[in-house]
Amino acid sequence: MPTRTRIPLARVSRRVIEAAVRQSKEVLADLGSSPTGLSAEEAARRLDEDGPNTLQAGPQHAALAILTRAVGNPLVVLLAVLAGTSFAWGDTAAGGMMLVMMTIGVGLRFVQESRADAAAAALRAMIRIHATVVRDGVPREIPIEDLVRGDVVLLAAGDMVPADVRILASKDLFITQAVLTGESFPVERFAAAEDDSGRLPTDLRSVAYLGTSVASGTAEAVVVETGRATLLGRVAATLELPEPPTAFDLAIRRF
Repeated sequence: MPTRTRIPLARVSRRVIEAAVRQSKEVLADLGSSPTGLSAEEAARRLDEDGPNTLQAGPQHAALAILTRAVGNPLVVLLAVLAGTSFAWGDTAAGGMMLVMMTIGVGLRFVQESRADAAAAALRAMIRIHATVVRDGVPREIPIEDLVRGDVVLLAAGDMVPADVRILASKDLFITQAVLTGESFPVERFAAAEDDSGRLPTDLRSVAYLGTSVASGTAEAVVVETGRATLLGRVAATLELPEPPTAFDLAIRRF
């Protein structure tokens, strides 16, 4: 069996946890919504206020910027100085060895940071789809980027969950959460309020998360969080953060 990824409860928005344990009517009231959804005017106002429902925080790091950071490593600078000194004194063997060490060090860091950027970009690319939303009481297809908190969305088999949502009504609803947990088996979700908020985020049975998909059944849900505030958005954000320095890195800086 595949190993299950355990996501800390703290990684999930407080709004989502509170929505999971409250009744559907209370959740709609908290979000200023209703079973007929938001009005087009209110949705436009919220979109201006909260921003689009995307994981994009800004421009990706350019390859030149990543390379600059890698070259600026204190050990690389030290090796460059020593290599220059060796060549100046005619010791080409020592200078050449130091250049090889510099190349390996810079190359490894460049590849690692480039892969992290690529992983974050892959997560962002996953949400370039449309969603069925109820606006002014009428279902319509809109780009997922235009979803806002309080929107009522309709889900069916094959759909990707377009945001972090609270299930309002469901029929034989099973969600695949492999993108979050690594598990390929779908899990059932219900509209009933959760009785225990201390569960793992992916075990909360009344909510579904951005990036997961509907394996079977149908559902009506209300959007609780969008974009970077979603669970997937917070996971993507951790991929964009620089890796914390290791004990070796700290020792090299002190040296």
